[in-house]
Amino acid sequence: ALIFVVFPFCMLFAAISDILSMTIANRVSVLLVTVFALVAPLTGMDWATCGWHFAAGFLVLAVTFGLFALGGMGGGDAKLLAATSLWMGFNIHLVEYLVVSTFIGGLLTLAILAYRKSPLASFTGHNPFLRHFADETNGIPYGIALGIGGLLIYPDSPLVVWALARLAT
Repeated sequence: ALIFVVFPFCMLFAAISDILSMTIANRVSVLLVTVFALVAPLTGMDWATCGWHFAAGFLVLAVTFGLFALGGMGGGDAKLLAATSLWMGFNIHLVEYLVVSTFIGGLLTLAILAYRKSPLASFTGHNPFLRHFADETNGIPYGIALGIGGLLIYPDSPLVVWALARLAT
C-alpha cells in the first residue's frame, strides 16, 4: 500500500505547496527517501539494484545542487528531483521522468511568462493560487512540473510494476 500511496501523495503535495508558497518542504523529500529505504528490501529488490537506485538519487542530487549553486534551480526542486529519482532508479524510467518533467516545466515556464505579461495578471494577481505566478520577482514553481512528471511516469516504475504483479497473484 505504501507504494501506491506515498509517492503520488508526495508529488501532489509538492506541486500544490509550490503553487501556494513557492516552497517544497524538506519533509517531502525525507519521506520519499525513508519510505523507499523501508519498502525496497521488502519487494525482494536485491542490494545491488537498491544501490543503483540510491546511486541515481545521489547523481541527480549532485547535478541539481550544482544547478542550485548557479542559481538555475531552487533547493526544494533539487531535493525533490533527487528523491524522486531514487524511486525511479538507473533505468529508462529515470530518463522518461527527466524528459517529461523538463518538457512540462518548459511549457509551464512559457505559460507563466505569458501570463505575467498579460493584462490578466493585474486582475487575478491577488488570487491565492495565482499570486506567485503574477509576481515577476518570483521564479517558476518547478515543483508543479516535477509532480506532474512523476505522476505520469510512476505507474510504469519498477516498484509499481512489482506491486501490481503481487496484487495479480
